[in-house]
Amino acid sequence: MRKTAASEGAKVAGERSLLLGIGISSVGIGMYVPFSLVFFHHVTGLSLTLVGLVMTVTGLAALAFMPLAGTAVDRFGAKRANLVLYGIRALGFALYPFASSLPAFAAVALVTALADRSFSIVQQSLIGEVARGTARDRLQASTRALQNAGMGAGALLVSGVLALWGTGGFTYTAWGNSAAFALAGLLVSRVRAVRAVPGAGTAGAGEAGAVGYRTVLRDRPFLGLTAANFLTALGYSALSVLFPLYLSTWLSAPDSLTGAAFTVNTVLCAGIGVLIAGRVRRSGARRTRSAALGALLFAAAFVGQIVLGTLRPGQSATLVALLVIVVVYTLGELVHSPSGGALSVSAAPEAVRGRYLATYQLSYSLAGALAPSLFTALLAVDGRLPWAVLTVAALGAALALLRLERHLPAEAVHAEPPAAPEAPAAAPAPVTAAA
Repeated sequence: MRKTAASEGAKVAGERSLLLGIGISSVGIGMYVPFSLVFFHHVTGLSLTLVGLVMTVTGLAALAFMPLAGTAVDRFGAKRANLVLYGIRALGFALYPFASSLPAFAAVALVTALADRSFSIVQQSLIGEVARGTARDRLQASTRALQNAGMGAGALLVSGVLALWGTGGFTYTAWGNSAAFALAGLLVSRVRAVRAVPGAGTAGAGEAGAVGYRTVLRDRPFLGLTAANFLTALGYSALSVLFPLYLSTWLSAPDSLTGAAFTVNTVLCAGIGVLIAGRVRRSGARRTRSAALGALLFAAAFVGQIVLGTLRPGQSATLVALLVIVVVYTLGELVHSPSGGALSVSAAPEAVRGRYLATYQLSYSLAGALAPSLFTALLAVDGRLPWAVLTVAALGAALALLRLERHLPAEAVHAEPPAAPEAPAAAPAPVTAAA
């Protein structure tokens, strides 16, 4: 098949700056996310109880702000919105060491939380704004790999800072985060958007402004795609929420296995994520089918947990089995994430892409909010029950993706436009006798 301008080899203008910015900002995120409660406790001097309460309230408020972020993307463009959010995050972390009172911390935390929760919408929209075709899949894979590598590096970096300066190092970490976000914003400012494809069937800007989110709510295939992603997103929450509880309560395994599982997941995502995604792209698989394959790999890993929880072998066998399960789970993540992300970006009409992706990203946020209470309630009944529910959810997501395939736009399903069938050769003109 002939390569188009949007083919795998096509580079995005400013792509290196975009990816470098993502990597640097991910280092900043890794410097505080693993220690979030302790981080803000030491930076502000407030009690852990107050810090936890403020983080919960501001996190919920940020969820309500996400639709407005989608509207801002449609009105001002993803690149501008991206730069604004980087600026807010840089300012917020620069101010945290001075927010020693409850009102000041709540104000800074609220504004920063709004930027943090909305950032995934804006970043996905930016990928859609600067890339086409398989370049979107490639950027999705590269972004995820850099995020994992950056967060791992950030966690190691802050560990070194704390070893040198003790808990007082959290203040330097806050300012380091601020500098990381500011530098990332400067790098992303070098990225250039591509023009819309003529005749792509996108709504006009005026029309988008008039109908707002009604356009999204009328798009049943996209809502179905969002619902399918919610089922898969529950599986994404399993490693961080369910896995540690399952190990300690049902398998009676040492807590150190949780750290080992996270390490394996992070190293694989950072090390082979781009390679796996590249193999999927070169296979020519439709995005719906590769995303469905990722969901099936999730289901296989969850079934493995059920088997392990039933047999409960010795510690050595448990360690080996858990390693295999985490590898299968991670492969599912690496196959699903780039295809699912590019599918959502490409299924969204360009003029209302921000609103569409705000709706889609809510599936991740809702799954993340629901997962702790759902998993703990199921785990209290039987340690295998949450894995059974996750298996059914993953299988349902795979089936939904396959059924949605013929209802979604062709440019979303196919990273490369399908080759047009060759026209039959014209029949030779009849030979007539000379007069």
